[in-house]
Amino acid sequence: MNLDRTDILDIYAPTKNGASELMGGSTQISSTALQLLVLFDGKLAVAEVAALAKGISSKELQETISMLLKRRYIELKLPGADVSPDFQGFFSSASAAPISKEILEKGGVEADKATASLRQKGYYVNIARRAEQKKNPASGVQYSILVIEDNVDLQKVLGFLLKFEEFKPSVASTRSEILAALRTIPSPDVILLDVNLPDINGFDVLSSIRRHPMLKAIPVIMLTAQSTRQDVLRGLAGGADGYITKPFEHDILMIAIRAVLGYE
Repeated sequence: MNLDRTDILDIYAPTKNGASELMGGSTQISSTALQLLVLFDGKLAVAEVAALAKGISSKELQETISMLLKRRYIELKLPGADVSPDFQGFFSSASAAPISKEILEKGGVEADKATASLRQKGYYVNIARRAEQKKNPASGVQYSILVIEDNVDLQKVLGFLLKFEEFKPSVASTRSEILAALRTIPSPDVILLDVNLPDINGFDVLSSIRRHPMLKAIPVIMLTAQSTRQDVLRGLAGGADGYITKPFEHDILMIAIRAVLGYE
């Protein structure tokens, strides 16, 4: 079973343990766990399981998946990596993956363009990566946008704008709020990320997202007042799918979101 939308992880219910439990084995597990085992055995993505598992909260779903993993009813397969389903150490001090010379050079060219754009127009917009094909909502129903931003007024503006465009917004600003939002199943379809946050730097959040196998394919658009050449280079070279400086035009933001979702 695929655990994310990029087919990086494979998750499945082993026949021996799963069949034994479903036939009434001696080890008792909850009805929720049994329901998930049946769904997982159908090789569905976690987002699809979440949509089919009616009446199960995101928290219960996460806790039950973690329990099934620990008791080996289901397994994560990712050669050469140790995956922590409960996101332990997500904001670790581990360094990000090395950035290739090619990416640094390309990012440097874009950073130079950003400097020129800021001088001429007062803002800079870059959609670094457009989706090659349209992505489906992780929930199967509506695209969700996680806004990582600590300015309350801007949170409200973005929330109103996103709802008007028929997206489902959610907001986080601190380390604990960000972690809780990223642990929610299904994962957000797009993340709008500020740099200056109360207790963490947005570039570090970007690095953590790009290191995590369950999250690294999520499009991330930097939406920030940080507009120096070094900032733009750090964002694009660090894996941001877009970089938009504040103040920004609402239409530009919507174009960027649609582009990384593949329908612009």
